[in-house]
Amino acid sequence: MKTRTIAVALVLCFVGGVFCLAEDANLGSWKLNEAKSKFSEGAPKTTMSVYEAAGDSVKVTLDGIGFDGKPTHNEWTGKYDGKDYPVTGDSNQSSRAYTLVNDHQLKFTVKSEDKVILSGTITVSADGKTRTVKASGMSTAGKKVSYTAIYDKQ
Repeated sequence: MKTRTIAVALVLCFVGGVFCLAEDANLGSWKLNEAKSKFSEGAPKTTMSVYEAAGDSVKVTLDGIGFDGKPTHNEWTGKYDGKDYPVTGDSNQSSRAYTLVNDHQLKFTVKSEDKVILSGTITVSADGKTRTVKASGMSTAGKKVSYTAIYDKQ
């Protein structure tokens, strides 16, 4: 009897976790729509974003162009709890934090060591087909940067 009760409880916890992540409007692959996007000089440009479930966390893989104009590829795995989680693959970023605002919006900060270099919002449209990232910050050269990037779901 106890074994069956424990097994049922574990299954229900697993199913509940899957449904929670399934409600994440950010999950999936997103390609930059450059024609609709605006970047200040020197702003980083993420051309492809992939958000996927990783257990009870989210794994974010970003490809694009960094502050220095060179190609970048980095990965982040964490939760939308506002805490810093490490970024791998980008020497300009040491950590990133995401905070869930509502079902379709996140706030984020990007740090280099302990200094915030970029912050902004990510908003997924009601139909789930478009994603808008608005950010501002300071390049590694100390220049102010900002952008509004529009992404299409792939």
